[in-house]
Amino acid sequence: MSHLFSIIFSITIFGQLFAQTPTSWPNYRGSNVLNGVSHSTFNTPIKLLWSFKTGDEIKSSPIINENLIFVGSMDGNLYALDKTGKVKWKFKAESSIESSPIVIRKTVITCSSSGLVYALDEITGKLKWKFRTDGQIMGSANWLSDGNGIQILIPSYDFCLYSIRLETGKLNWKCQTENYLNGAAATDNKKIVIGGCDSYLHIIDAKTGKQIGKVEIGTYVAESSAIAENLAFVGDYDGGFTCVDLVKNKKKWKFTNPKATPFLSSPAVNADRVFIGSHDKKVYCFDKQTGKILWTYQAYGKIESSPVILKNKLVICSNDGIIHFISTENGKKLYTYELGIAMKSTPAITNNLMVVTAKDGKVYAFKGKD
Repeated sequence: MSHLFSIIFSITIFGQLFAQTPTSWPNYRGSNVLNGVSHSTFNTPIKLLWSFKTGDEIKSSPIINENLIFVGSMDGNLYALDKTGKVKWKFKAESSIESSPIVIRKTVITCSSSGLVYALDEITGKLKWKFRTDGQIMGSANWLSDGNGIQILIPSYDFCLYSIRLETGKLNWKCQTENYLNGAAATDNKKIVIGGCDSYLHIIDAKTGKQIGKVEIGTYVAESSAIAENLAFVGDYDGGFTCVDLVKNKKKWKFTNPKATPFLSSPAVNADRVFIGSHDKKVYCFDKQTGKILWTYQAYGKIESSPVILKNKLVICSNDGIIHFISTENGKKLYTYELGIAMKSTPAITNNLMVVTAKDGKVYAFKGKD
């Protein structure tokens, strides 16, 4: 009984220590369920504070932990910037960095396109360990607590999802699918869900790494899914958006875009709604339980950025170079900021600070209205 209490206590404490706070956005969707919900205060209008130029295009989304901003670049470097945009340190990987980093327990995890996973000291950038998969890594790492420590979840183009021990860098387990894994794995510490290019949403036991279910999506999944209660939400390359019941391991509802334009955005989910951007230049809002379209918002460029829920606002970037602030209630435009450079990244938002990356290889930091 005392051992069981210890496990529950450990999981609770780990969740409190490493979850998102008003001063941290620890992974590209804000939490390990990948729901894209911010707990911070950030008001419009916004003002550009600074920009920082890396040596190549940026496809990685930034993260923020207290006073440091972390972002990977196609130039092969992971950069640690302070809140004035100055480089505190940078780490050179073996090849380009397309996936987004995560930070947990004073450790930054970043992955390279050559299949290497690096664990770095958050303050110094010193290498703690590295682990090699057998394929390139495009999706972000994620983490979970199992009562015995922290597992780092790594999707790879070698068809496998890896669980690696944060403390040692040693393999815990790996689960093989039937094709590339392009997005991050979402987890609620009990189950893990990840979509693959094999056209399935895979449901995996978080403790053992055994697949306990898979649901056919119909075509390949290019981005990450999100978990909310016992539901998972995932978009696909042929314009489908699916809600999966994780208790019954089957589809609850599915929307199919008649234009068949891809969903290359990850969904954001609140208490009753789910939001996602599309290549048809629209943001969609669905009823979480029924899949009914509640509203759509028209942008001017394709949307590959993933939305962030900021209380009653939705924040999303688009390939037309605009940052959009949209009402979650009715889809009306609240505010826009024209950066003028195409953006694919998810905004990282903490109290009065928003950081985005763009295709010009720059990191942009904004201040909100006081």
